[in-house]
Amino acid sequence: MHPVNPLVVLPRSYSVGAALVAVVLWSVAPLLADLARATPPLQLTALTLLAGSLATLPLSRRVNVATCGHVWQLSIWLGVPLLIIGAVSTYFIGMRLAPAAEAALITYTWPVLFVLLSQWSRFGRLRIGGLVGALIAFSGAALLLMPQAGGGGGSDTAITGYALALLAACCWALYSWLSQVAPVPLTPLLPRLLLIACVIAAAASALLEGQLALPSSEAVLTGMALGLGPYGIAMVAWDKALRWGHTSLVGSLAYGVPILAALLLVLAGMSTLDWRLPIAAILVVTGCVKASR
Repeated sequence: MHPVNPLVVLPRSYSVGAALVAVVLWSVAPLLADLARATPPLQLTALTLLAGSLATLPLSRRVNVATCGHVWQLSIWLGVPLLIIGAVSTYFIGMRLAPAAEAALITYTWPVLFVLLSQWSRFGRLRIGGLVGALIAFSGAALLLMPQAGGGGGSDTAITGYALALLAACCWALYSWLSQVAPVPLTPLLPRLLLIACVIAAAASALLEGQLALPSSEAVLTGMALGLGPYGIAMVAWDKALRWGHTSLVGSLAYGVPILAALLLVLAGMSTLDWRLPIAAILVVTGCVKASR
C-alpha cells in the first residue's frame, strides 16, 4: 500500500477505525485458515484470491502500465501474482504442518524483511537499526523452534511448516517492496492481480491436487470468508486508513496483528499457550518496531 495523504485529513477516529478493522480481519486469518485444514491448500488459495479480487474492486482505477518497460510489465502482471500465490499458499500449508499460532507468528516477521530490502535497495547497505530489529524479531522466531530441536514425534514436519511460514513472509516482503519501487501504483491494480493469481492457483490445484470437481460448500465458505475479510475488506480499509489518516499512528496499529492472532487461536482452543508464545510475540513485535524506526 502507498501511504498517500490528501490535502484534507479526516478525523483521526476515521482512520484509526478503518485501521482497526483491517487489523482485526488480518488477525482472524490464521483462525479461518486453521478451520479449513480439510480443503486442499491450492484450491483454498484460488477461492480466497477470487473472493479477494471481488472485495477489492473499490480500489480499482485505470493505470497505464504500458508506459513501463517490458521487465516491469512482466514483473507486475506475472511476478506479483506469483508472489501473492506463494505468500497465501505457503501460509496455508505451513499452518497445517506446524502449530498454527507459531507458524502465523513467523509469517508476521515479513515487515522486518521488507525494511531490510528497502534499506538495501535505497542505500546499498543495511542500517544498524534494521539489523538490530531483525535480530530481535528472528530471536523470537528461533525461540519457537527450541522444543523441536531436541527431536520427537513430528518435529521434522513442524520445522518444514515453520520454513514454509518463513517463505510466506519472504513473499509478502518482496510484494511490499515491489509495491514501493514499481513505477506505477499497484493498489489500483490489486483486483486484477488477485484475479490473475486466482487463475494460476486454480490451474495449479487441478494439476497438482487433482481438484477437477467442484469444491465442497465448507471450502467455498471458508475461502470466501478469507478472501472477503483478510484479503479483501482489510486491504480496502487499510488503504483508506493510510490515504486519509495519520500514517505513523495507523502504521503502529499493525504491530498488534501477531499478538491478537495468537490470542484468538489460543482462545479458540487451536493452539496451546506456553511460555514461549507470548515472549516470541513480544520479540517479533519489538523487532518490527525497531527495524521500521
